Amino acid sequence: MDSDQIKGKLQNAFGKVEETVGKAVGSNDLQNAGAEDRLKGGAKETWGNAKDTAREVRDTAKTDAAVHADHATAEGESLRSRIVNGAENLKDSINAKLDNAKTNEEYKREEIRRTA
Repeated sequence: MDSDQIKGKLQNAFGKVEETVGKAVGSNDLQNAGAEDRLKGGAKETWGNAKDTAREVRDTAKTDAAVHADHATAEGESLRSRIVNGAENLKDSINAKLDNAKTNEEYKREEIRRTA
């Protein structure tokens, strides 16, 4: 709870007391002062509620951002891992084909030498 909410509630309660006393003693000035304090207290309480709500929204946004950052990090690591693994598999596949091509060329040269 925001301090302005508390101050507003107290000012509102004080205003009610002021109004009641003003009515009891027949003082319009005291009644008016009580009404003014009630209005100011209500406004202060509402302002405190708005600030408290804004903090809640901010905290939710921070939590949401942190959760998505964690997911994005995990997704990024997963994607990075898949890319690296895919690249390694492609490299291994190409190297195996190149090794086969080299071996075939060596056999061909030996065959040429034998038949020459």
